[in-house]
Amino acid sequence: MSEVIVIGGGVVGLTSAWWLAEAGYRVTLVEREAEVGSMASYRNGGQLSYRYVSPLADAGVPLKALRWLFQPDGPLRFRLEADWRQWRWLAQFLGNCNAAANRRTTATLLQLGALSRQAMHDLSPQVPLAAFAWREAGKLVVYRSERLFEHAAALATVDAEVLTPAATALREPALAALQGDLAGGIFNPGEAVADCHAFCVKLMHRLQSHPNFKGVLHRDVTGIRTDRGKVAWLRTAAGPLRADHFVLAAGIQSRDLAASAGIYLPLYPLKGYSLTAPIRVGDVAPEISVTDFERKVLYARIGSQLRVAAMVDMVGADTRISQRRVQGLVRLAKEAMPSAADYDHADAWAGLRPATPGGAPIIGATRYGNFWLNVGHGPLGFTFACGSASLLAGMLRGAASPIALDGLTLRR
Repeated sequence: MSEVIVIGGGVVGLTSAWWLAEAGYRVTLVEREAEVGSMASYRNGGQLSYRYVSPLADAGVPLKALRWLFQPDGPLRFRLEADWRQWRWLAQFLGNCNAAANRRTTATLLQLGALSRQAMHDLSPQVPLAAFAWREAGKLVVYRSERLFEHAAALATVDAEVLTPAATALREPALAALQGDLAGGIFNPGEAVADCHAFCVKLMHRLQSHPNFKGVLHRDVTGIRTDRGKVAWLRTAAGPLRADHFVLAAGIQSRDLAASAGIYLPLYPLKGYSLTAPIRVGDVAPEISVTDFERKVLYARIGSQLRVAAMVDMVGADTRISQRRVQGLVRLAKEAMPSAADYDHADAWAGLRPATPGGAPIIGATRYGNFWLNVGHGPLGFTFACGSASLLAGMLRGAASPIALDGLTLRR
């Protein structure tokens, strides 16, 4: 039985380990942190957007980005780095900022989303949905601009509901205070919300009883050593780690680890923020997952708490929490949903989302015959984790892919 080491204990690494164990491989998980799911997976937005995807790279985004930079609570912050990787990523991102590239990426992500949704339900007998506060809440995207709303309405799927401002507030009463500022909303059924960190913890617990799971090693992988067209071993402070196959799923750390094997990964850390606010008796918290399109803020009720997530800070691998950004996010939340939760007692979090220039993850083979990738999911790691993991396990086995892989592999 072949042995596989999966590097990374976030939601993508954990699901990779599960599907590989199910495929008959002997799996070891390597995670540098003391607890799984404690970095980018810890307090992400909580939305599982299987059918509504909106890649950041699109026509008009560069001009919008310039305007965002001058907005006090705008969704984007940028700091120039003396790092060629930032410049190369930005150049590739700008190359994807056109309607044709956006349509291709969207079509690819919709296929991956459908696969991921089914894979999550296939996993549910092992990790019950209720164990991580999963709810099929639907997703409501609200628009303030008449022009943007009309454009979105023209592209809405046949099962989506196109709503007037009054109908939007009726559908989701938590938006009552915002009704006068809205042009309308589009409700997409079938979307879900859940607690990503709780999912990681529950899946780790289930993995530990899997007969093909060897265990988790809490070590920091500092390099990858190759020999004769294959990865030979991983370098750690506790000594080398060897296996038949190696899977890299270590978030933004994947960029440096791949580079140690001579592989360039087009990844950049998009820093995002979230608030987790307690919902009090009498609060009118949203039951539906809500995205404020122009403000780029999302709201998801997870159990007895409201998760508010937003912002893209392009400031390198800086995980520090900016109080200015947190205060701005609190202001936006109070403006949109003033009675939804106790924002004054919210916990703030920031995490680095490893994004590709086009917005699609990188899954599958490298030039080394035993070295595999599952990286670059950006803000949609939780959404696409199960589908990506099932694809990866099939690739190792040489099985035919259930979806087209164009745009999802390293060769693109």
